Amino acid sequence: MTIFLILAPYAAFAILMVLTSATVSLFVSAAICLAVIAYDAIGGRSLKLLGTGSAFVFIALGLYIILIDSTVSSTQVKLTVDLGMLAISVGSLIMRRPFTLQYAREAVDAQTARRPEFVKANYVITTAWALAFVLMALANILLIYIPGLPLWSGIAIAFAARNSALVFTKWYPEYRRAKLLGAVQIQ
Repeated sequence: MTIFLILAPYAAFAILMVLTSATVSLFVSAAICLAVIAYDAIGGRSLKLLGTGSAFVFIALGLYIILIDSTVSSTQVKLTVDLGMLAISVGSLIMRRPFTLQYAREAVDAQTARRPEFVKANYVITTAWALAFVLMALANILLIYIPGLPLWSGIAIAFAARNSALVFTKWYPEYRRAKLLGAVQIQ
């Protein structure tokens, strides 16, 4: 359920960008971010950097389009959102608070959350997401600067990058756990 709530604003954004205007896509996605934030608050969970940062990106870009430049292309909008997500993920690493750590701490006991290898795993997972955002941004840059490139190619790259990061997010903690258990059994 958690991964669904985390990804819901971005899934809505991607789907709505095909079906409606950029401003509608952005504001609906922001509303979903705010709903997830409210859901977390009601459940006593912490305010997440990714959710609040994403809401800010969606709202700021939507307001920019409404108030300043309504001619921004859908590819430019997607690129800006991808760069916003990249900034959030890299910023969280620079601040020494990988954004995945907030979610992961809520899924484990306090003792596990304090372990250095647990924190290190979250640095690795957040870095994987940052790399996915880089690939997604590059796909949009290619679509902007190579006009003959088919739209599906950018969508395929973004889909592969996002899903690779998602699979890695699920796989890596299990890999680390198995590796640690193997090291304990050898001793």
